[in-house]
Amino acid sequence: MIMEIEHISRKSPPPPPHSWRSLARRFSHFLLFRCDPFFLQFLYFLLISLSGFLVLRSPAVAGRGRHIEDLDLFFTSVSASTVSSMNTVEMESLSPAQLWVLVVLMLAGGEVFTSLLGLQFTSLKLRLKREDSTVGSGGELEDKREVLRWLGYAVLGYLLCFHLAGIFLVSVYFAVARDAREVLRRKAIGVPLFAVFLVVSSFSNCGFVPTNENMAVFKNDSALLLMVIPQMLAGNTLFPCGLRLAAWVAKRAARRKELAGVLRAPEAVASEYKHLLPRRHCVYLAATAVGFVAVQVAMVCAQEWRSSPEVLGGMEWYRKLVATLFEAVNSRHTGETIVDVSKLSPAILVLIAVMIAHGNVGFSVGYSCERRTKVNPNGSCKDASYGFVGRWSSKGKIILMMVMLLGRLKKFQINGGKAWMFG
Repeated sequence: MIMEIEHISRKSPPPPPHSWRSLARRFSHFLLFRCDPFFLQFLYFLLISLSGFLVLRSPAVAGRGRHIEDLDLFFTSVSASTVSSMNTVEMESLSPAQLWVLVVLMLAGGEVFTSLLGLQFTSLKLRLKREDSTVGSGGELEDKREVLRWLGYAVLGYLLCFHLAGIFLVSVYFAVARDAREVLRRKAIGVPLFAVFLVVSSFSNCGFVPTNENMAVFKNDSALLLMVIPQMLAGNTLFPCGLRLAAWVAKRAARRKELAGVLRAPEAVASEYKHLLPRRHCVYLAATAVGFVAVQVAMVCAQEWRSSPEVLGGMEWYRKLVATLFEAVNSRHTGETIVDVSKLSPAILVLIAVMIAHGNVGFSVGYSCERRTKVNPNGSCKDASYGFVGRWSSKGKIILMMVMLLGRLKKFQINGGKAWMFG
């Protein structure tokens, strides 16, 4: 009996060649041609949020610090991956390893990085189309794929240059600025960790900072604030402008006719990559961004120039100007802050409310027991650096997580008042 089984097993045909390759090809076809793009991106953000949560709660990463509830860790992971700048825990309660995990989540959830992934998916889709197409149309698909490939190199170079330059400059600043370095030493935060975290958070427009006070502890470090501002702009509104510059540099360096053609006529790849805009549109976009920031700077300076020390009082004129510029840029982009926003005048609060609503930015003033209208005689209230969302119920936090995930995909509803663009 055993000999018969061995004989049959020897006679059984081997698995067909390239079976795994065929299976992978079918799966790729299903993802690229059958699945809805909205579903794919929703699944992407959900998976990296879940993965980040599992890593954050693992004992090897969490360490022996303060115990944080699982729901708060999941909320923090979702907020970092969707770059929503909302947190329910104090940042200094996280271990250094957990902060590094947040760095990865913010990088993976940033608009520039996700657009780079989209380029790779589109390039793969064109390759599969070319393999299935006729000889005549295959050449056109290959040309477009080559254009997207070099455009991907330009985006990757843009991403790396801004991150590496920002990390280098911030590290050098802390190496020469003793007071700023002393702040990190008191908080037991390493300079490399802070530099990487700040640059990635600013470029991805997440707004997280490893300190409980956000950037308020560096209010007088004008040089540091000026280093961070370009990161915020380059990763958000001015990305199309910077991308054109990066593509132009890549064209001059590599001397590729594909990039020259796409710079002359970006509408040729508009359906595959919407971030590359014509030159005139980039000029209008830059003028609009600068105009919004200039209006805010002028109004804040007019209203808050002689304000209390909690805002701009007691600072030199150039520090006031840099602080105002930093706050104006953050109200439309990132959500980092160096002042107590609640102490600003009502007129400026209205202006900031309009700007943060336009830019989907979340400012937080923390949770202060002194601002409560009804004081608890038991004295159970405790100040916290996180926003009011930290005091929400578990159901409320779950609803907010869904809102953050869907809000990250708002580009599928670019035509306001119309249905979501599925398919």
